[in-house]
Amino acid sequence: MSNKHFIPLSVPNIAGNEWKYVKDCLDTGWISSVGSYVTQFEQMVADFVGAKYGVAAVNGTAALHIALLLSGVKQDDYVILPNLTFVASANSIKYLGAEPLLIDADPDLWQMDLDLLEEFLENETDEKNGELIYIKDGRRIGAIMPVHILGNMCDMDRFLSIVKKYPLPIVEDATESLGTKYKGINAGKFSPLACLSFNGNKIISTGGGGCIVTDDEALAKHAKHLTTTAKARNDEYYHDEVGYNYRLVNVLAAIGVGQMELLPSFIKRKKEYVAFYKKELTGVADIRFQKELPEVDTNGWLFTIQTDKQQQLLDHLNANNILSRRFWMPMNMLPMYKDCVYVQKRDNSKYIYNTCLSIPCSTNITGEELSIVVREIKEAIG
Repeated sequence: MSNKHFIPLSVPNIAGNEWKYVKDCLDTGWISSVGSYVTQFEQMVADFVGAKYGVAAVNGTAALHIALLLSGVKQDDYVILPNLTFVASANSIKYLGAEPLLIDADPDLWQMDLDLLEEFLENETDEKNGELIYIKDGRRIGAIMPVHILGNMCDMDRFLSIVKKYPLPIVEDATESLGTKYKGINAGKFSPLACLSFNGNKIISTGGGGCIVTDDEALAKHAKHLTTTAKARNDEYYHDEVGYNYRLVNVLAAIGVGQMELLPSFIKRKKEYVAFYKKELTGVADIRFQKELPEVDTNGWLFTIQTDKQQQLLDHLNANNILSRRFWMPMNMLPMYKDCVYVQKRDNSKYIYNTCLSIPCSTNITGEELSIVVREIKEAIG
């Protein structure tokens, strides 16, 4: 029996004070990048993560761009990046004229493979004048960007112990992991600069939006300066460096304030459907799940399953109005990044891409819809 009711993959849940706060912006005329909701939203995000400062941006990609810039990444540098990530991570590196240096994925966690990272740093890099150099071509490695894929995290203690041996700034791409914790510490607290995203499919949404979080006051001030076109005076259009028009507008921040008020309930709901899916789908055909370390408490952002019958299942679900998608295409499979240095042994990224698919997991998905998704999965491959 075909399911006629459309079930989206992951959509915003506007269920609180968002309308009220947006109306306040419209009624008062404070709709642009100057307004009280921007400041309030920044502080709410920072407080939730446990950081001292938040700097809102138009999206997560813009936040990553500024964070890399402030970390000292320069043209022709490499930035170490997981091969399995959303393209925005790699694009933010390219905006600076730098180049992603790709590390394959862990086959179980789907995060950056720490064994490969450690081997690469030990055997293929050298330090010269306080900088990390890729031995093969003599180019500088300017930073490393761990990405918490699907809101999950790797062994962050081990990651930090590996990286701290080298002059290698960390820019944490926490754009998928708002609310995820490692040993009780929130994603976004493992580097001097971390970035979050509030795109339409994220756990909270401002339509488009991002935020840099940091404990460093000087970095926060500089980030705010750069995201507001580097305007140095309020009484005159004087700009003292190349800046970017990246500031989040007040009306979107107002939505963000309403969403942040709901975030704990959203995380709770995500955990409920993750538990439901795992209970119902364990033992169905060859379905398996992303491994989670015992130290990690994930936000359950975008529920993704793995099966060698991926295409068969995708075709069935989408034909039955259950929107499902393959995992991110690995960066080295995209035309603009196909020639990047790629550190791998088995190309786990490609296998994960060819076997994983995300299934409906909005925070307002109903119990009936969850049951329909499970029923159709079982019908397709069970």
